[in-house]
This record gives sequence, C-alpha cells and structure tokens, in this order.
Amino acid sequence: MLGRVDSAAHPVPARALAEPLPDGGRPARPVTRTAAFFDLDKTIIAKSSTLAFSRSFYQGGLINRRAVLRSAYAQFVYLVGGADHDQMERMREYLSKMVTGWDVQTVKDIVAETLHTIVDPIVYDEAVTLIEEHHLAGRDVVIVSSSGAEVVEPIGEMLGADKVVATRMVVDGEGRYDGTIESYVYGSEKAGAITALAESEDYDLSRSYAYSDSVTDLPMLDAVGHPYAVNPDRALRRVAAERGWPVLVFSRPVALRQRRSLREASKPALAAVALGAGAAAAGVVWYAARRRVGDR
Repeated sequence: MLGRVDSAAHPVPARALAEPLPDGGRPARPVTRTAAFFDLDKTIIAKSSTLAFSRSFYQGGLINRRAVLRSAYAQFVYLVGGADHDQMERMREYLSKMVTGWDVQTVKDIVAETLHTIVDPIVYDEAVTLIEEHHLAGRDVVIVSSSGAEVVEPIGEMLGADKVVATRMVVDGEGRYDGTIESYVYGSEKAGAITALAESEDYDLSRSYAYSDSVTDLPMLDAVGHPYAVNPDRALRRVAAERGWPVLVFSRPVALRQRRSLREASKPALAAVALGAGAAAAGVVWYAARRRVGDR
C-alpha cells in the first residue's frame, strides 16, 4: 500500500464468512468477495471531474464564458479548501440548473473526445498503483462519486474500475436533462449505494476498503472495515486521527499513457537484465566445469 499506513492496512487473508439462516440452521451462501471503494475527485484525480470539463463544454456550445469562469472559481475554492456540506449543496444546485436542457448524447461525445486530454494528466500515480494492487488481491474496484454518470463512467473505464456508482439526472423524452436529479450520490447516499451493491454482489464490507478526501464521505468510510483518508480535508484528518485511520498522501499526478509507456519500456530492460544474469550464471558454470576437466 502507499502513503502512511498502520498495521491495519495490510490485506486480511481471504476467508469465507457465512450468512446465518433465520432459523439458525445451516449457513446460506458464503460471502467471500471484497471490494475497494474509491471517491473520485481529489482522491483518484487532482481536481473536480465535472468542473474540469467546463472549458470543453464551452467549446461544445453547452455553456457561456461566464459559466466557464464561475466553474474555474468553484474549482479553485474546491481545491484550496475542500467542499463541506453547504458547498456541495450549492454546487449541486448550480450544476443541476446549468445542465438543464443539455443534450445527453452531446455531453457523452464531448467527454469521450476530451477525456484523455483533460483527465489523463491529473490522475494520481499513487491511486492507480493502489487500484492495481487491489485487483491483484482479487478485489473489485468501485468508483463512487457525486459527479454525473456521463462523466464518471468513462473515467472509470479508463482506470479499469469494475463498477461505477455516480449521480444520475433525469432525461426527458427528447434526450435532454430536465434539471431533476434522479439519484444524488453524496454523503449518506454513498453509504447506502455501496451497501446495496454489497448485497447484490456478495461483498463483505467488514473486509472491504474505502478511500476519500472529504469528511462528507464519512458514512461511506464508516461502512467498511478498512477506511482510509486520502489527502484529507481538516475535518476528515481530525476524525482519522481520533479513530486511528491510516492517512495517505497522493501528490504525483501522472498521464496514464505516459505511465503505461514507461512500464512497457521497462519490460525489455528487465528482460535484458534477466538475460544478462542468466548468461553470467551460465558462464560461471561453464568456467567451473572447464577447470574441473583441466584439473584431471
């Protein structure tokens, strides 16, 4: 694991837990699966995912220049001070009004076209490594975000997440947002969402992991056995200290394509080292054998 962790951070050995039957008889199906639940903004990526696309939405004709500037200011406030409950509510109201009347397919097209330009460079290297480690340990990786599904789902696919839980807007008969929020995945709703997902996917939450930067995600962190505070705001840092939760510091945004190319480039080098070591070992064996023959 990355960052500052305590002994609780080490993976728990997999073991089957059983759900008892109501009548006290033989246990029902074993619950053996676990998951790692990640908040998105400032946990996996260094900015607000929704606000990051404001310039692309402007270029696509969805918003005006004033909205771009307001989004940039909101992004600045969010990055500097985090987002408390009141700020998140104001952001929700602002965004729901802003997207009213937007064509959903246009939004999807803009996100798809600009995803790697906007999001790729701001993904934390430490977060990607952590996602890889959870996959290697056999856990599902789930991104849980209050940002819209049209933005979060492509990001999740890019990161290799197994599932995405995100805010959903109501779409009218003409394929446009009507300004109504169908499900706002925020605060206690995040905890409810992962609990429902755990029931349907047989995840054992007591052995699962959750990562977030904000105290507003406290219900989600409370719902799992291994909560982590990542780049926490002051309120979450205080809670983490009180409860002995590990605190991780992610500070290295890296372009995913660059990260992958470096890994691919390192493979031939590692192969060459292995080949060289093998050749050296073979040389030692040959030399020793030749000496034995010469000594006879």
